[in-house]
Amino acid sequence: MDLNPDPNAQKRLLSLDFMRGFIMVLLAIEAAGLYDLYDHTDGILHGFFMQFHHHPWNGLRFWDLIQPGFMFIAGTAMAFSLHKQYSMGRSWNQSLKKALTRSGWLFFWGVLDYAVRPNGLSFELWNVLTQLSFTMLVAFLIFRWTYMQQILVCVGLLLLTEGLYRFTNIPGFDQPFTDQHNFGNWMDLVLMNKINRGGWVAINCLPTAVHTIGGALVGKWILNNRGAIKPLIIWGVICLVVGYVQDWTSLTPIIKRIATTSFTLASLGWCILGLVFCYWWIDMKDHRKYLKFFTIVGMNSIFIYVTFEIVGSRWLNGYVRAITDDITSWFGAPEVLQLILGSLCIFGIYWYLCYWLYQKKIFFKL
Repeated sequence: MDLNPDPNAQKRLLSLDFMRGFIMVLLAIEAAGLYDLYDHTDGILHGFFMQFHHHPWNGLRFWDLIQPGFMFIAGTAMAFSLHKQYSMGRSWNQSLKKALTRSGWLFFWGVLDYAVRPNGLSFELWNVLTQLSFTMLVAFLIFRWTYMQQILVCVGLLLLTEGLYRFTNIPGFDQPFTDQHNFGNWMDLVLMNKINRGGWVAINCLPTAVHTIGGALVGKWILNNRGAIKPLIIWGVICLVVGYVQDWTSLTPIIKRIATTSFTLASLGWCILGLVFCYWWIDMKDHRKYLKFFTIVGMNSIFIYVTFEIVGSRWLNGYVRAITDDITSWFGAPEVLQLILGSLCIFGIYWYLCYWLYQKKIFFKL
């Protein structure tokens, strides 16, 4: 926990803080339950709220980009953190120790998120934090390699993933892109003796390491080439084209739940272009107004994520809804209005908690 403001705050990449905060605000709104309006709308509104739910299998919605964005931004932030550490004279071994500690804590909180169930303790590896604990460590270990060497590692991870799904041919799990019958499902049986009913698999950490490595590469490029965004735009477009062409030609379908290579590349392309746009608009064009609403959440991202995933889902949300639903029922408010008001109250508590920490200059870091 850091109780002091960052002395290099003015040197921060504000677009990075904004994008991280934007993602965390969207996740907090989801945790508050506002996207459940999907079940109470039709027409255009129904289509809009549908974008805030994962695609059931083959396809790509806006919400499928949130986890890649989370992991991508973590890689970009790591690049700035390591740059600062090396400029202060910290050795690689010292940075490695910090990276191992961070990954250990991410793994702990990720497992804890699913550990306590009504029927007892559970060990599961599908949480984004457990995935991030692996991808951050991989990105750190190769951070000092050249751009091309790191790109080749990304290609290798994607080819490894493709090969595992296509060529392992395990009886009952030999259908590469079929839910409940693919290599990822079999690996979950080996690791956890269970299969996720939603189709999520633990070995997503292999292909999604590309998101974190990609984020670190973009961060390194911005540090060394301030304002030179054209190459980043080109790489973003290349990733988009390759990913979508794989899907359109039926070579490899875009499936977020098993992080296929087409999904990984397409989502990486959107992440790169998203950060480049924010960097151009905020840091290069100096449009900095009205960002604090998002940035104060992003500055305590891990803390607020753990809060709404563990404390919120198990206690706070139900407690607040019991109060708001009862009060609004006095006035005969319809169910949809009760949902909206309850969700806004829950989100308001999450946001104010981040604001209070920001005011007190308390920042929780791993």
